[in-house]
Amino acid sequence: MSTEALWQYSNPSSSSIDQSRLIQAALGKGEAPEHLQYINDIIVLGNTATEGFEKGEEIIHILLEAGFAIKKSKVKGPAQEIQYLKVKWQDGRRQLPTKVINKTTATSPQTSKKETQAFLGAIGFWRMHTPEYSQIVSPLYLVTRKKNDFHWGPEQQQAFAQIKQEIARVVAFDPVRIRPEAKNVPYSTAGNNGLS
Repeated sequence: MSTEALWQYSNPSSSSIDQSRLIQAALGKGEAPEHLQYINDIIVLGNTATEGFEKGEEIIHILLEAGFAIKKSKVKGPAQEIQYLKVKWQDGRRQLPTKVINKTTATSPQTSKKETQAFLGAIGFWRMHTPEYSQIVSPLYLVTRKKNDFHWGPEQQQAFAQIKQEIARVVAFDPVRIRPEAKNVPYSTAGNNGLS
């Protein structure tokens, strides 16, 4: 068993995107240890339980200084492995259950705006690991706009098939690693224009 320590924070909120940007801004000032953030969930790794504990405490301190309230029940760790966005993380790597991959790749073409939004929400985690993610899924976002009528055409079908294929490829050939030697870049939810 690895001596690696993982910390997980989860803080659901009705305004999770705004809160996500504020969290990213607080942690993005260069003082925070290496971490992964997706919306309001944060993962911190250490090579030992002590290192993981210290990094986790540092993240908590930064967030408290920034004015966030952190419930102890939402902090998990340090631990040898954690479940994060339906993905099991152990030894600095993700282990995605086969049933999750199969469910994503077996998804049928969407028949409504709501179904398309749900699909995009379910695959959103993969944006940080899929090259050209935004370009690939752009046709899918077009059919979810309020001002647009839902029309699933060839462009949407191609984007739908391509993103499912890319996710399967990334899982099979490009394991996510968040250890120093992997040179992983922490995920930013707001891009160039946001507060993050």
